[in-house]
Amino acid sequence: MISLRTYLIILALLIVERIFELDRARRNARRAFQHGAVEVGQAHYRVMVAFHTLFIVSCAVEAIMFPRALTPVVAWIALCAEIVAQALRYWAVATLGDRWNTRIIVSPDRAPVTDGPYRFMRHPNYLAVVIEIAAVPMIGGALFTAIAFSIGNALILAVRIPAEERAMGGRYADALGSRRRFFPGLRHS
Repeated sequence: MISLRTYLIILALLIVERIFELDRARRNARRAFQHGAVEVGQAHYRVMVAFHTLFIVSCAVEAIMFPRALTPVVAWIALCAEIVAQALRYWAVATLGDRWNTRIIVSPDRAPVTDGPYRFMRHPNYLAVVIEIAAVPMIGGALFTAIAFSIGNALILAVRIPAEERAMGGRYADALGSRRRFFPGLRHS
């Protein structure tokens, strides 16, 4: 079993990571807006930021206040899943470069990115988030958080993904429309 102290360190590292991500997103947004990009989905973005903040808080609170002794294999599998999610996330971030953002910011004159993990699926970063929201709580035995926030994340993505795909427009649909949203290599008809 992973100790509470170790789990809280993992959560602290996630907080630091999120701060760096938000800073990078701000810088990328500023550059994109200078080149004529537009933003959509601002209302649900605020909900998403609050949700992800509450997620980390809930992980910590549940682990401290309602500790559960899950079998060590569950915690280790969850930790491995989180490492895979991080690798997928940073592959997507590196592939998008200055286009990556936590907000939906679209540059109409730029062609969609179709390399890196986007060769296999439309939304590798969201897949990483899905894995992370299920895995991170399980590292610390926060079963309720894993279930509740996985459901909440599914609801957010049900709004976010269609909004993003609509904003990206026809070029995006033409370039990536045959790829599944989350499952690599599987094509829909």
